[in-house]
Amino acid sequence: MTGTGDEVATGGLCTVHLPRTARTVTELPRTELARVGRFPAVQPGQPAIERLSPTSELIGYRGPTACAAAGITYRQLDYWARTGLLEPSVRSVYPASSHRLYGFRDILLLKIVKRLLDAGVSLQNIRVAVAHLQAVAEVADLTGTTLMCDGATVYECTTPQQVVDLMKGGQGVFGIAVGAVWRDLELTLARLHAERTDTGETVVGHDPADELAQRRNRAV
Repeated sequence: MTGTGDEVATGGLCTVHLPRTARTVTELPRTELARVGRFPAVQPGQPAIERLSPTSELIGYRGPTACAAAGITYRQLDYWARTGLLEPSVRSVYPASSHRLYGFRDILLLKIVKRLLDAGVSLQNIRVAVAHLQAVAEVADLTGTTLMCDGATVYECTTPQQVVDLMKGGQGVFGIAVGAVWRDLELTLARLHAERTDTGETVVGHDPADELAQRRNRAV
């Protein structure tokens, strides 16, 4: 049986700590965000109206896709949504004819939750960290953040010096560079199917490896 992560119970209540230094957030260059993970926003054979990034607010992902991208089970996804740990922001309350839809930030946080659980952090502590990260106004502002953890407490660092200071103090056992998780997730979601939030159209993922294989087959 696969656990939902509720079994882990290390440490007490967690506060996301920010060392007392000036907070600066380094965003990914806009040109880099524009280059990575673009794919058609229409079905094959239909006219290409526009090309949207996986991070676009016009793009949503169903539960199975969110699970595949975050590396979790559907049981975990459903449990976390029902208990309020992480509900889908695009569409959470849905009729029988529809589905939950997760946005890019949702799946980014799902991946972070999975890594914190794997490190032994309790769900009680993770709830505090998730609430803090959800409060960040712009999702791009998360890219300059590193989460450090000693197994019980989660610390937020926004500069390399803060990471060094925590390591020197013995407070950081492992770290999660949110920017690196972001880039990996963007590439992963570009290969998976999605759904437009404004029209309900299916957005077909684009896998460069599949395209290369098709070209090779045509050349034979």
